[in-house]
Amino acid sequence: METQITIIEGPPPVFEPVQDSWVFSLTESSEPLVNAVTKLRTFNGPELVERCYRAWRSHQTMQLLYKNEMGLEQEAPIQAARAVDTEDGHVLHLWVYLDPAIVEFEIDRGDDNDDGLEH
Repeated sequence: METQITIIEGPPPVFEPVQDSWVFSLTESSEPLVNAVTKLRTFNGPELVERCYRAWRSHQTMQLLYKNEMGLEQEAPIQAARAVDTEDGHVLHLWVYLDPAIVEFEIDRGDDNDDGLEH
């Protein structure tokens, strides 16, 4: 049984911090982990989600295997998966655990004011 989803081509995935409270219930661990979600285009989203379910039913961990911005392979344990059918094809939503030592989030405050002054 395959226990990983590998990103073969394209840029590294973009991880967004998770704000949904249901995800925090999945993160009971003695290790400090960061919950994040990424959205990936795929041709076979439902099959990839089914692969996750089969692994989890067998008490195995599913991993997202990807290359970071420096081209180095990295893994992130997948905690939840969902496939969404869009006009452009399937989009796979993966909720993952990330090692806080390698995570760097950019915070967008939603304002386009870069001069630091209030108007």
